[in-house]
Amino acid sequence: MRLVRLIANLGYGSRREVAMMFREGRITDADGEVLYADDKREHHEIRFDGEPLDPPAGLCLMLNKPLGVTCSTRDVGRLVYELLPERFGLRNPALSTVGRLDRETSGLLLFTDDGALLHRIISPKSSVAKVYEAELAEDLRGDEAALFASGTLMLESEQTALLPAGLEPLGPRRARLTLHEGRYHQARRMFAAAGNHVIGLHRVSVGGLSLQGLGIGEWRLVELTEMQTVFSRGSAA
Repeated sequence: MRLVRLIANLGYGSRREVAMMFREGRITDADGEVLYADDKREHHEIRFDGEPLDPPAGLCLMLNKPLGVTCSTRDVGRLVYELLPERFGLRNPALSTVGRLDRETSGLLLFTDDGALLHRIISPKSSVAKVYEAELAEDLRGDEAALFASGTLMLESEQTALLPAGLEPLGPRRARLTLHEGRYHQARRMFAAAGNHVIGLHRVSVGGLSLQGLGIGEWRLVELTEMQTVFSRGSAA
């Protein structure tokens, strides 16, 4: 792949804009030598304004999503993509969220441009644990853990029962919920089915990945070795 196309696909600019960047001397090798559009270099050897290029296709990153932000490329209000460098929204293949967190849910949100990886994470067959901490409007009754673990709970307007889910009380009105699927507003609807109402919801982990001290609104790349922990059984936080 020609360097112009490679860098344009990473979202640094259109092919015309990237060609101009070469003429301006902004594309160099690791030693600072100016590169030309027809040069041949390995991805890891190329620098843009002195910085290594973003990873090639297969990229995965995590964001500590704040409240009030929507998982969409087009919507009213703040969007999750606005919290990332602009170039991430221009990559080809496109960077997509791995599932969604609604506007009023915060916490760990993954992005990838690898469609196969995305579907593997969200598929119930992979049994990837998604762990949430919920704040509730009413005290827990005490029977919610058995109800959620039963594998028989049906949500309104659905035809199949939920997979067994884990519930750990953290206080009279706080609980940690572990899901292995991702139906629409599932955590909120489960507590509603148990006669309660979620007033705060935060995702703390996906498989073996956690926010690891990442501040609200901050993001970082996820290494390949970290991704392998996502699919390790028993990796829930």
